[in-house]
Amino acid sequence: MPTPEMNTLIRRQLRELHDRHLSLDEGVVSYYPPEMKAERDRFGIATTALDGTTWHVGDCDVAFPLHSISKVFTYGVALEDNGREETLKRVGVEPSGDAFNSFVFDERNNRPFNPMVNAGALVAANLVRGKDREERVGRVLESLRLYTGNPDLRVDEDVRDAELHQYNDRNLGLSYLMRSLGMLVGDIEENIDVYLSICSVHVSARDLGTMGATLAKGGINPLTGERALGRAHVRDVVTVMATCGMYDAAGEWAYDVGIPAKSGVSGGILIAMPNNFGGGFFSPGLDVHGNSVRGIAVCRDLSERFGLHMFADPAEERLGRTAAEWATAGRGG
Repeated sequence: MPTPEMNTLIRRQLRELHDRHLSLDEGVVSYYPPEMKAERDRFGIATTALDGTTWHVGDCDVAFPLHSISKVFTYGVALEDNGREETLKRVGVEPSGDAFNSFVFDERNNRPFNPMVNAGALVAANLVRGKDREERVGRVLESLRLYTGNPDLRVDEDVRDAELHQYNDRNLGLSYLMRSLGMLVGDIEENIDVYLSICSVHVSARDLGTMGATLAKGGINPLTGERALGRAHVRDVVTVMATCGMYDAAGEWAYDVGIPAKSGVSGGILIAMPNNFGGGFFSPGLDVHGNSVRGIAVCRDLSERFGLHMFADPAEERLGRTAAEWATAGRGG
């Protein structure tokens, strides 16, 4: 458990990160999603340690749609329902190198490249078991409540309806093409409804921090002690986050930042540092890849300035350490 001094230091370090990147503005922001323009100045950072200690700075309780971050958790349910090998037959784990909504598949294995792009997420939704749309959505929603410890999570029907009726053409096209190729089965429109319903669940940066910590703790929520995902599947989920979670910038992300993450176009980023902590960031301004500009900047600082790249020497970690403590650790003392 962090000491009071460490708590104060981490809070100060996160405040410095927040203040350092708060001024990022139109010069580096490519666009704001239509529904998030009113939230353009929001910026929240939330982290949760494995013992349940939490640190929050800024707009951490503002609710926003999960959008693509939901793909992480739908994939987890698909793994639990079908097992690793059967799931792998239907959706791969390779970065695609293409935009998240591309009509591109792993033709050699007749499957989408990974569950973090739309094609793979639609297949993952197809793998979630249930007798109808309501049961399938309900099962993933209950999983999200276990990850967050928040029993009030729900589908935002207005967001879901807008996605279904205004922005759904590519999902329909992808789905019918995949069904013609044998990648999807069953009712196309029901499956898209399941996928978009989970994308429409509202969370906060505080929720994301707990979700990341749950993955970092092997699937156990550090606030409630409840298991959200079987330990056997946590490694697979976090690995796919590390290699495929940041859209078509995933390879660059793994190389430069090296923190397992998943982003969404509402401006959220989820991170999970195994055996360390989880984090959630919210800021709606997006870059050309659809990732939060401020969220990306914070993650880069966590990696570069605080030594949290997953392949960094543990002695490089500065989060929660004073300059003197870090210098001593770096000398092996």
